[in-house]
Amino acid sequence: MRKKTYLKMVEYQTEQAEKHLSEVRSIHREMRGYKHDFHHHLQTLKGQLAAGETERALAYIEELDGKLMHVDTLLKCGNVSMDAILSAKIAQARAEDIDVTVKACVPEGLSVTDVELSIVIGNLLDNAIEACREVREGRFIRIYIAMKGKMLYFSMLNAAGEKKKKSGSLFPTRKGGLHGFGLRRAEAIIGEHGGWIKYNSEAGAFTSEFLVPAVE
Repeated sequence: MRKKTYLKMVEYQTEQAEKHLSEVRSIHREMRGYKHDFHHHLQTLKGQLAAGETERALAYIEELDGKLMHVDTLLKCGNVSMDAILSAKIAQARAEDIDVTVKACVPEGLSVTDVELSIVIGNLLDNAIEACREVREGRFIRIYIAMKGKMLYFSMLNAAGEKKKKSGSLFPTRKGGLHGFGLRRAEAIIGEHGGWIKYNSEAGAFTSEFLVPAVE
């Protein structure tokens, strides 16, 4: 029964990761479309202003601004899939008044799959967002991602409450259950690729870090 439950959880999380990537890639394509159409928008505005239709031009700008706000949170680190994963979580964090800063430079063509990256980074960011909810003021998440030779390096520091004690190799979360399972899945995926992942809890802060072979 435990193995059956584990497999169902793996299947569920994989499906959710694939759905998430598909949705955010759609937003990415939409953003590229706005860039492509920028010249046409300028021509339309010029025509409206030249004709003295100021109110119509302002309404046009408002409509464009609203649509662009929808895609403005997209990160651009050099890897479309990584952009998709991070952008959605950053938007979620900022919606909860969490200050997020990211420094990331990642190439395309990684040996770690898009779904695996979505599961690993998604779960780590979920954990960071949950930890920030325990803090009333000074909520923050700091992310650094870069290549070290053929290895992908990820480091994250986030605000947290009290120092937590480890349970095995992991720290307990308020949610437990599936969320705790998610962190174990992240650890398992990194381990399958020959990498390592570690966490550290201090009063007021929590760090997550992993290094994994990502280029063949």
